[in-house]
Amino acid sequence: MSKIANRFTSLKNLEEKKSFLDKTPISALNGGLTDEYYQTLTDFDFIYLKIQDSQFGVEALIRDYFLIEDLEILENLEKNETLNPEKVKILKLIQRALELSSHVLNENQTQLVGQLWGRLQSFPQPEIQQILADAAESKSEIPRFRPITASLTTPGGNLLRTLTGHNNSVNAVAIAPDGKTAVSGSDDNTLKVWDLHTGKEISTLTGHNDWVRAVAIAPDGKTAVSGSDDNTLKVWDLHTGKEISTLTGHNGSVYAVVIAPDGKTAVSGSDDNTLKVWDLHTGKEISTFIGDSPIICCAVSPDGLTIVAGEQSGRVHFLRLEGG
Repeated sequence: MSKIANRFTSLKNLEEKKSFLDKTPISALNGGLTDEYYQTLTDFDFIYLKIQDSQFGVEALIRDYFLIEDLEILENLEKNETLNPEKVKILKLIQRALELSSHVLNENQTQLVGQLWGRLQSFPQPEIQQILADAAESKSEIPRFRPITASLTTPGGNLLRTLTGHNNSVNAVAIAPDGKTAVSGSDDNTLKVWDLHTGKEISTLTGHNDWVRAVAIAPDGKTAVSGSDDNTLKVWDLHTGKEISTLTGHNGSVYAVVIAPDGKTAVSGSDDNTLKVWDLHTGKEISTFIGDSPIICCAVSPDGLTIVAGEQSGRVHFLRLEGG
């Protein structure tokens, strides 16, 4: 048992234990005790205890690692108190391994040992290897499999997180202009709004009666428009997660939707061979273009004057947005 585990078990009551898990990393940094901060976040027992606690979990632990990027904290540290680059690298490896594992650990904390071994065992740093050794010796979890090779995606690659929550295929995704949130549409008839920093689901947008095929986010990031196999488009308030309006007029599945740069109009393409322009304020159809086959994709030019639409037949149409 590590010193941290001994300190934790010596605490007299639940409130003290909660405070220990919550405050130890930030208190160490604010006090200039960077070595204590480092030792805490490279200690398997601390990692395990914080993830297992229902008040904290993996996301709270990940935030502890982000403290080394807090400019206010860094400005208050003396030069001789700052962590050397190698220690920062090790902390970032652990942080990124936890981020990659967060979708698993949010559902089942008992997978911690397998996740750490599957992602970190190829890294030779003594601190990483000590975490893995302590994890392997831990008797606090139910029996589990432990990978003998780095069989899971390792930190340092392109994958940052995996977002889970949909119950069927995901057909569409859009990122808000601020880069902080995303919206996805699925065959489970829902859309989900995600926090890209934490990987957490913010809200689920329900109202479509069939598969969601397309989604677009307005330039102000406040609203989204979705298209569905129920032949409708829906306009959503992303702050409240509520439906603002339903746009009806298509006679087939809506395969594509895009919002004009001014945020006032939307364009949709459908299995009914039509492209429609909508007034998002009134919910009214402004104009319709009829093609020869299903229109499966569309885009609006940056100046908001031109639409480009692609047909299943292979044709690409250039259209003026004004007047349809």
